[in-house]
Amino acid sequence: MTRPINDTMPLDQLVAGYTGTDTTYDCLFCDETTRKGHVYPQGEDYLEAELAMKRHVAAAHGSSFHALLALGKKGTGLSDTQRALLGHLYDGLTDKEIQPLAGGVSLSTLRNHRFQLREKARQAKVFLALMELLERSDQDPGAHFIEIPGKLSADDERFAITRAEFKKIIGVHFTDGPDGMMSRFPKKQKRKVAVLVHILQRFDGSRRYDQTEVNEILATVSEDHTTLCRYLVDYGFLGRTRDGSEYWVE
Repeated sequence: MTRPINDTMPLDQLVAGYTGTDTTYDCLFCDETTRKGHVYPQGEDYLEAELAMKRHVAAAHGSSFHALLALGKKGTGLSDTQRALLGHLYDGLTDKEIQPLAGGVSLSTLRNHRFQLREKARQAKVFLALMELLERSDQDPGAHFIEIPGKLSADDERFAITRAEFKKIIGVHFTDGPDGMMSRFPKKQKRKVAVLVHILQRFDGSRRYDQTEVNEILATVSEDHTTLCRYLVDYGFLGRTRDGSEYWVE
């Protein structure tokens, strides 16, 4: 399952197709993880963690380029035609070779498509600059959206939660203070997500936990730690091995 591509993810990580923590390298497009300090056998070779992850991205996803294209229109903002053209260009095809694959359109039409893509790249840079300047402006910080971690869709408007909303929700459900026990678990989806994001902050994203450790942390939130654990996993905030022996922050 593809991890959410949020607006804080550095460009170099998108290009590489994986992210790095203090202890792991994590694929952006599936659950594959390699651990720093470990070696991974591939054929007659033994690869260190980062090289093993690079090999994985290439072998499992073709390349980070093709995996990003596969995010579709919603993930890329590109039409089917534009994504197909980019794929052909990345594969090294000339306009004449692309022409029959594009339904026999004229060469001038293909050139126009390539020009539009270049314009889109220029516009994207301007848009990123505008958003950066907006973040630096005197806009009310409470109006900024919180980052939804894990594998929950980051662009799902149902979970667009501002900092002000988040603070209010946590205040309602943690009446003894944000570091205390949860007074009640919300029923509404948006509030539920906010509470789970808050609970996730009690975990260290750079390490892995066994079931006992997870239970101990969640017991500082609620006596019903089993239900909380299920929600954190179901909503994609915590990952776990199939046998449930290890948990980690997604």
